[in-house]
Amino acid sequence: MNAARKGPLSGITVVDLTRVLAGPYCTMLMAELGARVIKVEPPGKGDDSRQYGPFVNGRPCYFGSVNRDKESIALDLKAPRDREIFERLLEKADVIAENFRPGVMEKLGYGWETLHARYPRLIYVATSGYGHSGPDTQRPAYDMVIQGLSGMMSVTGEPDGGPCRVGISIADVGSGVYSAVAVNAALLHRERTGEATKVDIAMFDCLLAMLESVVSRYVMTGQIGKRLGAMHPAIVPFEAFRTADGHLTVACGNDKLFRLLCETLGRPDLATSPLYETNELRVRNRVALHQEIESVLVGRPTAHWCELFERVGVPAGPINDIAQALAHPQVAARNMLVEAIDPVLGPVKLVGNPLKMSAFEDRKTRRVAPDLDQDRQKILQELGIAE
Repeated sequence: MNAARKGPLSGITVVDLTRVLAGPYCTMLMAELGARVIKVEPPGKGDDSRQYGPFVNGRPCYFGSVNRDKESIALDLKAPRDREIFERLLEKADVIAENFRPGVMEKLGYGWETLHARYPRLIYVATSGYGHSGPDTQRPAYDMVIQGLSGMMSVTGEPDGGPCRVGISIADVGSGVYSAVAVNAALLHRERTGEATKVDIAMFDCLLAMLESVVSRYVMTGQIGKRLGAMHPAIVPFEAFRTADGHLTVACGNDKLFRLLCETLGRPDLATSPLYETNELRVRNRVALHQEIESVLVGRPTAHWCELFERVGVPAGPINDIAQALAHPQVAARNMLVEAIDPVLGPVKLVGNPLKMSAFEDRKTRRVAPDLDQDRQKILQELGIAE
């Protein structure tokens, strides 16, 4: 079952029941690390995200972004013949991944207890909205709901505006990353002890963990985080400013960097002012300091300031749109745009793998996301099953 691939997870087979984003993101990361991922989809329509736009010549961009380098077989897990095929797959697998609502797998007869008894080396990873314990396990969960419930939206947005969604589906992507981390730890644990384990990841838990200092500030001081726009709650200046032709970001994490900033702006007096001399004072007087700095920055274009700041070592940069970000020379240097050949579209670009490892080649090409049931014949042949 294990195709020869280069990566630390080469030789690992994942049976992937996940759909939409959180689970598929996890299994995509495992594929990037060399695992073989066999996506098991419902016959007829497949993964729900196959129906999400935008579409280019009928090809789904959303689905393609997180399902590359996977194989697809369509199986109805309520049909005896397909269940037989599925169970033969599990005999060869190292990991099963699912992101159904808790209880669905048990109804199908494939819950953790059942699978663990039958396949004792099979690692089980479940990614869900609220996890497999607690009073809310059965609540429906989408990224937007979790962002609101976790408090993430309460600290995102402008101070005088309403709560704002983070610009990506951060609960889904974040829980996908946490799931992949946990599965890799479970694989190491199995290698050391021979014991397989269940990994239970909740989107709600993940966003709470990602709120880092917002949570610690509240539990230690009672202060509830507020929306600060592009400002940092505990470091100033660490924010976005207007320039003559747009915006830039400046991040001064210590007094030395703040002094360099002030000298570069031609305002060394700000660094010695009793209002701004220390970070604690700057946090207290953040609005006035922002106005002082911005009054200088608006006199020249972004590129001018970025060049000056880079020369003296002040961390700063433009606020790019996606096209500008992908055109940055670091993208090519770090192989963060890779190519795949789509049977309809021809060559297409995909975001690269951020997990760089000296022992393994960072591949420049990928296999595009599979069509529904595309790999059925090959998989059945490997299992020794006639169609």
